[in-house]
Amino acid sequence: LGPVAAVLIALLLVASSALFTVDQRQNAIVFQLGEVKDVIVKPGLNFKWPLIQNVRLFDMRILTFDDAEPLRFITSEKKPVLVDSFVKWRIIDVKQYYVSVQGDEMRAATRLKQTISGGLQNEFNKRTVHEVVSGERDKIMEEVREKADAELRRDLGVELVDVRLKRVDLPQEVSESVYRRMEAERKRIANDLRATGGAEAEAIRADADRQREVILANAYRDAQKTKGEGDARSASTYAKA
Repeated sequence: LGPVAAVLIALLLVASSALFTVDQRQNAIVFQLGEVKDVIVKPGLNFKWPLIQNVRLFDMRILTFDDAEPLRFITSEKKPVLVDSFVKWRIIDVKQYYVSVQGDEMRAATRLKQTISGGLQNEFNKRTVHEVVSGERDKIMEEVREKADAELRRDLGVELVDVRLKRVDLPQEVSESVYRRMEAERKRIANDLRATGGAEAEAIRADADRQREVILANAYRDAQKTKGEGDARSASTYAKA
């Protein structure tokens, strides 16, 4: 029984090593002596030759690449900005993906970063700080996604699902300069407003003084006229009496 049991166990081990499962979230590449033999995209149970073939599974779900360090770009005004972004991507051609980066997700992320960085730099070069901060952010993301997606599909076998700009900031040294300039500008505007207000106040006071003198002069004239008429009536009354 010993030799028979050993043979049966060996056969079971060989049979188990010859079978593998691909689920609906995966694609598989079958290698034969290091070369790509087959690509399996349908889920289910599959067979491979033991010892001479091996299988590698690839996750086909949407993945996220979120660079920890912000990227630095130059705007059309020659001002630097720091950009935090993230990318949603997934494999669509597993064989091309393996050929391009040997199925290494870190290498794929590096390629993604290079492609996205180049696209963002091109878009930022054409725009001012105001436009990239608030005016045209959605347009920038869409244009970068479309151009990078076409390149990555062709070269890497991946689809670029989405590109998002989380934050666009000025570098610290530029921010301080901008804030100082903004502060100086606000002070200048405040001084101009104070000067304008002072001049208008003086004009209002002068006009009020002029109107006061006119009113007093008219009142004095009317008072004298009334007094004269009263004196004349009084003299006439005395004369008649």
